[in-house]
Amino acid sequence: MASEAGKTFQRFAVFGESSSSGTEMNNKNFSKLCKDCGIMDGKTVTSTDVDIVFSKVKAKNARTITFQQFQEAMKELAQKRFKDKNPDEALENVYKLMEGKDPATTGVTKATTVGGVSRLTDTSKYTGTHKERFDESGKGKGIAGREETTDNSGYVSGYKGAGTYEKKSSK
Repeated sequence: MASEAGKTFQRFAVFGESSSSGTEMNNKNFSKLCKDCGIMDGKTVTSTDVDIVFSKVKAKNARTITFQQFQEAMKELAQKRFKDKNPDEALENVYKLMEGKDPATTGVTKATTVGGVSRLTDTSKYTGTHKERFDESGKGKGIAGREETTDNSGYVSGYKGAGTYEKKSSK
């Protein structure tokens, strides 16, 4: 059961943290785990309880907890969440709540495609000079699609006879 909790711990530890290796979890992700897995129910276990337990198990000057400290925190929260059960059963029930859970992304803002937005962002319908800014797949060309690239090979700007001087002077 603890190995499944370890996997869940790792998934939540790396959530939103690009530099995280998954071995340590910060308070934000710990709270998210408790909320998403149903450990925090708002009555017996509140967000304040979760924060207090996190502060209790972490090292004095640390900002994160290891999996070992996480297991201690789960023992405390399990006793609070399932008061009528013995500590081992309560911990087992908490691990069952966590089983196979992933960080939820509900309420996350998604790109809207309502009404005219989908027509405006469909590059296949572009005409004129805007059409030249995208390749066949609809991906932007970047600076090559935005600016007219000028031929700067001549003596002065706008010089059309590049490479003809040698021909004239040798006669």
